[in-house]
Amino acid sequence: MASHPQHPDRAAADPVEPGPEGAVRPPRGDLPPPGPPPRPEAGYDEPGPDAAGPASAEDEYTTAIRELEDRWRRALADLDNLRKRHARELERERAVERSRTAAAFLPVLDNLELALAHAGADPGAIVEGVRAVRDQAVNVLELLGYPRHAETGVAFDPARHEVVGVVQDPEAPAGTVVEVLRPGYGDGDRQLRPAAVTVAKRE
Repeated sequence: MASHPQHPDRAAADPVEPGPEGAVRPPRGDLPPPGPPPRPEAGYDEPGPDAAGPASAEDEYTTAIRELEDRWRRALADLDNLRKRHARELERERAVERSRTAAAFLPVLDNLELALAHAGADPGAIVEGVRAVRDQAVNVLELLGYPRHAETGVAFDPARHEVVGVVQDPEAPAGTVVEVLRPGYGDGDRQLRPAAVTVAKRE
């Protein structure tokens, strides 16, 4: 029987000669050579954690600044609209108040027209009519919040009186109002004008 040649083991076929102690053996053909692994190709590189850091932060800052500017412009627009609306409302209130005041004086004008229409009548009746119209006008001012001040014999008050003359009056205490030359209307912050008066002085 023919005998087949047997293949010796690869280790036996490729003997490795022993080297001196401590020497590095050459790599075998079926094992990868020692050393660092090969780097992947540039197209497959993944960005590192800091690859887009500064640019991304700058974009976030820019977006935040734009949002703040937009909110600031909207706030300015809202404030301007509020100012204009308040001005319109204030003007409307003023117009209403002027109309109300003028309407309150219409009866006074009507009575003055009647007094002029009867100018040829009895002079005494004309005087009484004019006095009635004056009282009506005073009443209208009082209803509007401006009472009339034409009192005499009261102490001088610089907030309500304006001195236009000083007289000697032995019957009046010093510093009191002797005569009212022009009545005053209103009080405090709602004063239309002070009363023009003469005041008694000390001898």
